Amino acid sequence: MRPEKKPSRPRAPGASRDALPDERGRRNRRGAARHGAASPRVPEPVASERLHKALAQAGLGSRRKMEEWIAAGRITVNNQPAKTGMRVGQRDRVKVDGRLVALRLSPRLPRVLLYHKPEGEIVSRDDPEGRPNVFSALPRLRGSRWVAVGRLDLNTSGLILFTTSGELANRLMHPSVGLLREYATRVLGELTGDARAQLLEGVMLEDGPARFNSLEDAGGQGANHWYRISLFEGKNREVRRMFEAVGGKVSRLIRVRYGPFVLPPHLKRGRMLELEGAEVERLIAGLSVPAQPPSDA
Repeated sequence: MRPEKKPSRPRAPGASRDALPDERGRRNRRGAARHGAASPRVPEPVASERLHKALAQAGLGSRRKMEEWIAAGRITVNNQPAKTGMRVGQRDRVKVDGRLVALRLSPRLPRVLLYHKPEGEIVSRDDPEGRPNVFSALPRLRGSRWVAVGRLDLNTSGLILFTTSGELANRLMHPSVGLLREYATRVLGELTGDARAQLLEGVMLEDGPARFNSLEDAGGQGANHWYRISLFEGKNREVRRMFEAVGGKVSRLIRVRYGPFVLPPHLKRGRMLELEGAEVERLIAGLSVPAQPPSDA
């Protein structure tokens, strides 16, 4: 896959909406996305690390999840059952369900990718139907794996983030952080004023209440009409189900924003760009301070 020309860099959390880069005004700014490039220079590896933290840094899941795996007996160290709180070093052989895991025991920055998902790709590595998946398009890794930040369903396109850190992925998705998701949505059927008000005030779905943070008319006539909507949650098929609850049907759905990241206008479907080390550092620094929840939540 040829590297995509790199648009304006996304901003880290903490920047206001007005502070985001003007993508259209920087079309002449050039830069190559790094595909499979080496990670930024980091300090020398530490002597040892707590096992659950090292596994989380390898992209296998959150620290809490790794502690659960240790307690369940799924992890061994040097062919002995692992214990909660134990430390491991570079020479220790750590296995998960009998498979050797390459641990990274240095304070290495995680890698973060922005990917423009096309329709027709699933966000899963295992699919009995053998459909195309997003992971096949990503750079190959040694000793770790790409973790998706949330999901987009088969028929939804747009921005999705990937990282080598399960801990970072969980932080980006956690409700306490309150990152905004924004979508361009084409709806079949007339959306009345009452329906719009209901979507902003809240509708009841089978898995609980849900509401849009904003809903703006984006043009169109007749049966097909575009709206720009945003929300703070990421429930399964939430946007589609909300419109269905008020009598509308989504015929096209594109995620254009996830938290501080806006889908770059020149990032074509099926292409990606990787954040630079300084951008990852700003992202992590911004997430270290809990986001303020919506005032009317």
